[in-house]
Amino acid sequence: MFRKLVIPGSIVLASMAMLGSPATAAPPVQLSGAIFTTDASGNPVNLNIYDSKEDVYLNGGPGINAPDDAAGLPVGTYSFQVTDPSGQTLLSTDDVTCRQFTVDDSGVITSVTPSGNCAHQTGAGGNASEDGGISVQLFPYNDTPNNGGVYKVWVSPTNLLDCDAPGNKNCFVPRYSKVDNFKVRNNLIVEIDVRFWKNGTAMDGYAATWTDTNGASNIKYSEWNPAVLAFHEAHFEAVEPGTHGIRVESQPGCTITSVLLPTGKVVKASRGWASVSVTVADHTEGDHTYWVDVTCA
Repeated sequence: MFRKLVIPGSIVLASMAMLGSPATAAPPVQLSGAIFTTDASGNPVNLNIYDSKEDVYLNGGPGINAPDDAAGLPVGTYSFQVTDPSGQTLLSTDDVTCRQFTVDDSGVITSVTPSGNCAHQTGAGGNASEDGGISVQLFPYNDTPNNGGVYKVWVSPTNLLDCDAPGNKNCFVPRYSKVDNFKVRNNLIVEIDVRFWKNGTAMDGYAATWTDTNGASNIKYSEWNPAVLAFHEAHFEAVEPGTHGIRVESQPGCTITSVLLPTGKVVKASRGWASVSVTVADHTEGDHTYWVDVTCA
């Protein structure tokens, strides 16, 4: 039995056995865990800016600087794609069946076996990697049409790919997808940085959830890592123009009381969480950081 996945510029006929069947039960509102781009060693790259398309690898797991009890991606088989920031232009050039990997119960990427003979190259794993899992090369994919040099990688459970879902991006449904933005050979910095403050001190290891302009999401953790220009922030790099969401929740050692937005507006936390919007302009020259400052009690 075959299911037709309609993808801009091509039609992919994929076996249900290879891609999985559509979910019959209601899927989770949001996947746990996070994804992030790295180099082949599985470690982060300064500001998510790479020298070549071949240098960009995908990593999974709870996320950079996550606490020990943070959740990773749920166990299962996943598919990925590379697009422009809007998700409208598919840049990955091989069949989606070649872009699959598995996650074990530790929440990290462990294998590209589901992709068979056309599987993507993998990088270092184990102690060489940021999260202990393997990294998966995103190449091959075309150049982005975005004038800021921005690319977006998507990851979704294979059985939740749905070419008929409203708002799907090449069969990837935003609300069931994790995303991360990156750049190639473009050094302009446009980012949303979330900081957590308690009694005037910036704190590391605290989670912020980013929802992009398409409705897909990811989680990053505040960290101190000068080597990648992280100075107590949770970095969301290479963000596209438009309105983004940032959600923060109370965590051990941080009972959230308020959030200061880049506009100067202060939003009070309610019931231990706050959800705010950040509007990113179309920056064509000059670096820009949108600061979101969270106050903890």
